[in-house]
Amino acid sequence: MSAPDGLPPLREVVRAHDLMPRRSLGQNFLFDLNLTGRIARSAGPLEGVTVVEVGPGPGGLTRALLMHGAARVIAIERDPRALPALAEIAAHYPGRLEVVEADALSFDPRPLVGEGPARIVANLPYNVGTQLLTGWLTPEAWPPWWDSLTLMFQREVAERIVADEGDRANYGRLGVLCGWRTTSQILFDVPPSAFVPPPKVTSSVVRLVPRPEPLPCRVRALEAVTGAAFGQRRKMLRQSLKAATPDPGRLLAAAGVAETARAEEVPVAGFVAMAQAL
Repeated sequence: MSAPDGLPPLREVVRAHDLMPRRSLGQNFLFDLNLTGRIARSAGPLEGVTVVEVGPGPGGLTRALLMHGAARVIAIERDPRALPALAEIAAHYPGRLEVVEADALSFDPRPLVGEGPARIVANLPYNVGTQLLTGWLTPEAWPPWWDSLTLMFQREVAERIVADEGDRANYGRLGVLCGWRTTSQILFDVPPSAFVPPPKVTSSVVRLVPRPEPLPCRVRALEAVTGAAFGQRRKMLRQSLKAATPDPGRLLAAAGVAETARAEEVPVAGFVAMAQAL
């Protein structure tokens, strides 16, 4: 039986191309086209939009993005076993799917994106998801080439992305970075049973939208301050910040932060002010 897009069901595609997920690649495939459709819709209207997808695997989310109107999908896949399955989707949607065999950690899609709006939508491999997100958020030039990120992470990572100083259990370097340059929200959870193989944790879809004018500071300075502060988060900042500067008091005074404060008590603006002073 064909799927709604006229292509074979994903389970048949996986069997036909011997595409069982590999743990070494962080692969967990989504077979439910209703769920991949929900992820695609979460990215907003896709008409006229170029979508960059990382780790498409057998193409479940790829198909949903195309079915929901994406003008083009640039799919970055490092597993050569998936390329024949993706080629079948490309043939079904002539001129709308470009498959690139590459490692997304080192591949720059911008030359392929061209003009017009672009979004990143992906069920990210668990083993590199945070690293990819950090790379998309840390170019010195801003705003970025994408107008939103709609990404799936492990629930615990999603909670760290959206955390602020009101969530001391999850607030950390990642929350500061995301809060500085984007607004973010968790859209919905995905249970382990939705994946093949099922992971041991719940996943969450997160949407991040870039702030057009984030508070100005250098990325490396912010990384240095947050690395020192959260690297020893149980210590007061007058002690932990010594890893970044011999004079923590100057940074704290510039930000209006008490020397006895701890990292999880400081809002994003406070870290940005310390980074500016550094």
